[in-house]
Amino acid sequence: MNDMNNLYRQIIMDHYKSPRHKGLKGYKCEHLHNPSCGDDITVEAKIENGKLVEVNHDGAGCSICCSSASVMSELLSGKDVNEAKEIIEDYFNMIKGEEVKDEDRLEDALVYQGVAQFPARMKCATIAWQALKDVINDDTDGDKNE
Repeated sequence: MNDMNNLYRQIIMDHYKSPRHKGLKGYKCEHLHNPSCGDDITVEAKIENGKLVEVNHDGAGCSICCSSASVMSELLSGKDVNEAKEIIEDYFNMIKGEEVKDEDRLEDALVYQGVAQFPARMKCATIAWQALKDVINDDTDGDKNE
């Protein structure tokens, strides 16, 4: 199990140090802030014909928050909106330690499964995913505290 933890840590640090899809381009977005720990993130998506053509993020926070945003944007860019909603739901269930319908489609997001053991870090791991869910569901109001 130690080798698996090291691999997970490497993936998290890789995405934290070299985030994918970082930088906003002006698409529909949602900004969320977690006042309890300081995570502050904006997620945007270009949605055309029921597809997430592009998902981007920008912000600051801990390694869990920022790497999770990178993993999410890489995983969900190019996905059908309905498939993305299912993946997001699976991700939230995994973070809560609940049953996941299709673990394989979470790909690198599986590295966050251990977060369920640390309730204080659950918001860190989900804030970007919640922001994208809000964008997809057209539930954006600007700045929100999560």
